Amino acid sequence: MPFTNRLKNFNLKIFSVAIFMMLSIAASQNVTAGEEKAKSEKFNAGEMIIEHISDAYEWHIATIGETHIAIPLPVILIYDGKLITFSSSHFHHGKESYNDFKIAETGKNKGKVVHIAKAADGKEIEDAKTPLDFSITKNVMSLFIGVFLMLFIFLSISASYRKRGVAAPKGMQSLLEPLIIFVRDDIAKASIGEKKYHKYLPFLLTIFFFIFLNNLLGLIPFFPGGVNLTGNIAITMTLAIFTFLITTFSGNKAYWMHIVNAPGVPWWLKIPVPLMPIVELTGVITKPFVLMVRLFANITAGHIIALGFISLIFIFGEMKPALGYGVSVVSVIFYVFMGLLELLVAFIQAYVFTLLSALYFGMAIEEHHKEH
Repeated sequence: MPFTNRLKNFNLKIFSVAIFMMLSIAASQNVTAGEEKAKSEKFNAGEMIIEHISDAYEWHIATIGETHIAIPLPVILIYDGKLITFSSSHFHHGKESYNDFKIAETGKNKGKVVHIAKAADGKEIEDAKTPLDFSITKNVMSLFIGVFLMLFIFLSISASYRKRGVAAPKGMQSLLEPLIIFVRDDIAKASIGEKKYHKYLPFLLTIFFFIFLNNLLGLIPFFPGGVNLTGNIAITMTLAIFTFLITTFSGNKAYWMHIVNAPGVPWWLKIPVPLMPIVELTGVITKPFVLMVRLFANITAGHIIALGFISLIFIFGEMKPALGYGVSVVSVIFYVFMGLLELLVAFIQAYVFTLLSALYFGMAIEEHHKEH
């Protein structure tokens, strides 16, 4: 009974913290949405949502009145063979130019740093030649923070294992050991096999905890969280490329023979037109593509839906203030529900990406015996 009571109290605490986090997120979105509404006569929900899920050259913290609190990040450019570096604070939140560079507000380069020149009439025009951009943006900074946290956590756990040996785990070790064992036994061993899983386990553990940790950081409304890192197509594409390369270079003779000359398939599907080999090779490419799109779409969709509920407050408020107040109660409730759902999705997406990667590795190294 005492253990059951402690467990219930622990669950209540976790639930209370989750509710507090979701309400904090809702409050922060209300402030920013209110700011957007003040800038224009009509609230634009699409612009507000895109602004929150897209990358930026500064890390916005809060807005108090007309004062923007943000962390400036370094801008690193190569233009005409020259290295140019300066702080993003010179852009004054994207409203001013600096050293003939500015953040484009319209066009195909919207949101990116472009070079500007003076036209004959004295107006500033965007140069056709865009600089090479190696800036530390909000997503890049969040990536560095995530990597630092992973190194700190797992180096600490590694030191604890060396120090304690087979003794009962404590602290961070006891918190993450069930997840490590879960990835090892239920993902790596089950999908690859007990004899060959060791070689792939470090990669599988890395991508699982990388995705899971950054999914959780994306739900925190304040620094160092609130960044849509795993909802960035470049990040998910990089993870999928690593899975593709490991699968490709791990493939044994039987794996490639089943792609080029699949057994049990009629010869007229292989000769003279290699229809089945083309289908199989297409599948090799589409597998990592599906990995990339699934993670990107699910994380981004969750943020968009949650922000959409907050946008309803201001959309109905423009029609009639009373409607805005009435809808706000329902919107915040649904926002909290979506936030709690995203906590579950944060784990599920990390699990699915890791499981599918392990399955691809297992298929690539599986030994196919001749059927008699």
